[in-house]
Parts: sequence; C-alpha cells; structure tokens
Amino acid sequence: MKPATLEFIRQRFTEYYKKTVLIAPSSIEQREWGFVLFSPGYPEIHMHRHIGFSSRDELFEYLKNLVPAHVYYSSAYYEQPDAPTMKDKRWLGADLIFDLDADHIMRGPYDIMLARVKEETEKLLAILTGEFGIDLKTIDIVFSGGRGYHIHVKDIAFRSWGSAERRELIDYVCGIGIDPAAMLVKTALSHPGWQVRYRDTLIDYLQWLGTVPKKDAITHLSAIPGIGKITAEDLLEQREVIVAELTHSPTATLLRKYRGLALIVSAEEGEFKKRLLERAALADEPVTTDTKRLIRMPTSLHGGSGMRVQQIEARNLAAFDPLTDAVVFGTRDVRVDMRAPVTMSMLGSTYQLAKGITTVPEMAAVFLCCRGMADIA
Repeated sequence: MKPATLEFIRQRFTEYYKKTVLIAPSSIEQREWGFVLFSPGYPEIHMHRHIGFSSRDELFEYLKNLVPAHVYYSSAYYEQPDAPTMKDKRWLGADLIFDLDADHIMRGPYDIMLARVKEETEKLLAILTGEFGIDLKTIDIVFSGGRGYHIHVKDIAFRSWGSAERRELIDYVCGIGIDPAAMLVKTALSHPGWQVRYRDTLIDYLQWLGTVPKKDAITHLSAIPGIGKITAEDLLEQREVIVAELTHSPTATLLRKYRGLALIVSAEEGEFKKRLLERAALADEPVTTDTKRLIRMPTSLHGGSGMRVQQIEARNLAAFDPLTDAVVFGTRDVRVDMRAPVTMSMLGSTYQLAKGITTVPEMAAVFLCCRGMADIA
C-alpha cells in the first residue's frame, strides 16, 4: 500500500475512534486482546496479541492512541489473559461463536455476497432457537465489517464446552455426517430438524427428476457412482411410488428396497447433496470448535473495508443493509486512482468507476483503499 493511501486510511480511522462511542464486551478483564496495526508493510498481517485490559476506559484510551486497523478480543475467559503462553493464561471457558463468511459460500459482486451470507445467518438463528431452544436474548448478532456475520451465544450453559462438544453442534448445523438410515423414520415429525429437512430434500430431488427430459435424467443418474443405465431407468419408473412412501411412511428400508436410492443419498457430490446443503447453515466450522478464538470487537472498524463491526438486534436483521448501516464515513469528494474498473454500491448509490483517476465520496474512497482497489491520487 502506498504511503499516502495508508496515511489517508489511518487519518480516517483516527477521526472515527476519537469521536465515536465504543462498546466493549463483558468481562473485559478476563479477555485476551489482539490488534493489527497500520505499520509499514500493511496490509500484511502482523498480529499483536497477549494483551489485557483492566477496564473499558483503559481499552478505549488504547484504541484512540494506537488507532489499529483491526481489533480482536478472545471468545475465551482467562485468569491471566495477558500471559505470553496459552497454558499460562489458565482457560476458564468460552462463548459459543459462529462465523458466517461469504467467501466460504459463494463468489460474486460484494453486495450479492452480503445478501447471500445474511440468508445463511437467518437459517443458523432459526436452528439455534427452534431446534436447540437457545434463548434469543443470549445471542448477539454482529456484522463483521467485511463479508459476513458473527453469532455470539453467551449462555453460560455452553461456556465450559470443549472442542469436541462444539464440533457436534457445528456438524449438526452444517449437516455434516448425516446418516441416511437415521433420517428416514416413520414417526410423525411435527418439529423442525434434519429428519424433516432430509425427507423433504429427497422428495424435492425426486420430483425434480420428473421435470427433466427422460434421456437427461438417465444420464444424470448414471453419472452417480454405482448407478448404471438399467438402475437409472428403474428409479425413474418407480419415482412417484418412492415419493408417496417418503411422504406417508418413510423408513430406512426404502434405501434397500429401491436399487440406487442409497447410492444417490450417499454420493459426496451431485444434485441431491447440493440441495441438502442448501438447507444447512454454512458456518465456518473451525471458528466454532476453537475455544480460544479471537473475534472482532463490535463498534471497531474493519481494516479491510473501513466499515463498522456492527451489532444488530435480531428483529432488525432482515432490514439490516451493511452497505448503509455499517458505513461511517462521509460524502466529501476524494480523488483516487483506480487500479481496475469497478462497479460498487454504497449508501443507496451505485458507482461505475473506470481505471485511472476519478473522484468518489469519502466513504467509497476508504472502502476502495482498504480493499486494495485504489490509491489516493
């Protein structure tokens, strides 16, 4: 990053931290803190961690003086959070954290990625509250300032969970390790859960096969490992009968009764697997299993976008627009040198920017410079 660009970003961040009202997490004296600074070589990441604070005032003064590019605190609680080794910190427990990042879900225009990852966040919240009975009052929803959302479950019941217990939970959320035989049960299912989702997905998949030209459907089925042309034809002929049995009396015996059905549901890839994962919440698994994770501080700024790490009330999530609600800088004109053509949206306006020198509002200039898409002209 050019010196003038780095100084521009740092000045804008300095202005923000001097004027804004910051919010610190609970139990601040038990948290470890980490920072990425606007040092030479930025945006190359050099994390300064193993830092502790005894009060909010001490933390806020530190932020206003240091003006970091990124601010993190531990999801874990420690007896000695500023100890230089993890062993010496003496772990006391950790909040349950979920990270939903658009990079792990899809690639595309930034605004489309943000809309897609919000859908996954809403699915995750529905699973946590509807299937695990977690009280929404114990959940914090946070826009990361970049490409996704963080879910903090602060219910003390989860605080002592180790990585193994958290792995069980995230596997359920992401639909990992599902046993098809356990999903197809005859019992009446009135509550949400994977058995309902699994059965509905299989029915939808079989109904979809009926909308595809027969030749294409046979080709599709024959591409699944272990299924030949004859088995594919038999499955298509029996498709409506299978759907009826799945609807009225689903049991694991269906996987043995109809040749090829077990091969469809056990395939690692393909149309059925894709449809099944669409009903999961695609959270980043390693974040949830890590009991010592550093997570972004709400009300801090994201050094890769210049947007605010924004806490959101659950009732406002549907209406939340990061490209409006997490934008903190103004609209004064700033001249930038675009490295390539870009189309971007922010604060309700769309900007089509050509390569070379152009003038954009300050909030767009900060975003473009932080993302490495432009330099200060």
